[in-house]
Amino acid sequence: MTVTAVIVAAGRGTRMGSETPKQYHMLNGASVLARTIERFVNHSSVSDVVVVIHRDDDALFDERVGLRSRVNVVYGGDTRGQSVKNGLDAVTTDLVLIHDGARASVSEGIIDGVIDALADHVAAAPAVPVTDALWRGDDNHVTGTADRDGLYRAQTPQGFHTNAIRAAYAQDTGSAADDVAVARAAGIDVRITAGDDDNIKLTTQPDFARAARVLDEKAAMMDIRLGNGYDVHRFGDGDHVVLCGVKVPFDRGLQGHSDADVGMHAVTDAIYGALAMGDIGQHFPPSDMQWKGAASHIFLEHAVALAAEHGFTISNIDCTLVCEQPKIGPHSVAMRTEMARIMGMDVTRVSVKATTSERLGFTGRKEGIAAIATATLIKGGA
Repeated sequence: MTVTAVIVAAGRGTRMGSETPKQYHMLNGASVLARTIERFVNHSSVSDVVVVIHRDDDALFDERVGLRSRVNVVYGGDTRGQSVKNGLDAVTTDLVLIHDGARASVSEGIIDGVIDALADHVAAAPAVPVTDALWRGDDNHVTGTADRDGLYRAQTPQGFHTNAIRAAYAQDTGSAADDVAVARAAGIDVRITAGDDDNIKLTTQPDFARAARVLDEKAAMMDIRLGNGYDVHRFGDGDHVVLCGVKVPFDRGLQGHSDADVGMHAVTDAIYGALAMGDIGQHFPPSDMQWKGAASHIFLEHAVALAAEHGFTISNIDCTLVCEQPKIGPHSVAMRTEMARIMGMDVTRVSVKATTSERLGFTGRKEGIAAIATATLIKGGA
C-alpha cells in the first residue's frame, strides 16, 4: 500500500521565546523543518509528503525550507486538530503518517517500524518506555509518587489507515492530545512500535543543543560512497536505440551483448563502483549466453538490490550521454522517469543529460555513443 507523510508545522512555538516559529530555526546549517521534510522525501516507502504550514509563513517556508517541488504545501487551521484535518484532505494514499514538524532527528528505522506495523494494524505509533521514577510535586516539593509500569513517552510519526483516521477526526471534539488519542476515542486499537530517545521534539533551547549533538554524532557515523561508471557502444544496423530504458527512434542501432543501453550500463557500473563490487561484466559475464540480448534493467535492479542489501540508500544519480545523434533533450524526462522507477527513487534525484564531443573522436564521427555516470550512496547518519 502507498504511504503519505503529513508533516504538521503550522504552530507558533511560543515556548522558544522567539518571534520566529521554532520549525524555521536553524539546526546544524539547515532549518528544523527542512531537516524533518528530508527524512520523509528521502524514504523509499513514502510516496508523497504533505506539509501543513501557517498561512503567514509562506515567505519563511520559501526562505528557510524551499522544497516546494517535492512536497504539497497546505495551510493549517486555528488548532492542531484542524491543521491535521487540512493535511488529511490532501492525502490520496491508503496509509498516512502524521509527524511533528519539530522532530527533525526521526530515524529511518522508526519510520520503517510504523509502516511495517500498519500491514497488520489500523494504527501504529512509536513510543519509549518510561524508566525514571515518577513524582508528583507542588512548589518544587515532592508530594507523591506514581507507578511507571506500562507508561510510555509518545513520539511521531503516528501511522494510520487513511480512511480510519479521517473518520476518527470527523468525530473529534478538539480536546485530544495527539492523533493516537483521536484514534482511540474512535475505538481504534493502536500498536506501539519502537521509539528512540534521539527522536526529540524541539520545544526549548536546550532541546536544540541536544538535537545538534545527536545530528553531529549521526553525521560522524555516516558512510558516503561515490562511484563512477563509463560505457561505450558502437552503432550498427537498426531503427532505434535504447537509452536509459527508453526506446528512441533512430536510423541506426547500438551493438552489444545485451540491449546495449549505454546509459543504464554506466549508471549500473557507478553503483557497483560505489560499493567496490566490480562491474557488470563480473556479475553478468558476456561469456554466459543467458545474458545475450538481455534487458539492461536486469543489471540495474541487481545493483540497486545489492546496495540495499549492504545497507545503502542511493541518494542521487547523474548520467551524461555523449553523442552527436540522436537528440536526447526531447526524451530526457522520460529517461529520468524510467530510471527512477526502476531504482525506486524520486525522479528529482535522477539526472540524465547530454553533450556532444564537438565532432571530435568516435562520438564526434557518429560511430557510437558514450555515457558517464556518478552514483552517491549513503548509509547511516542523520
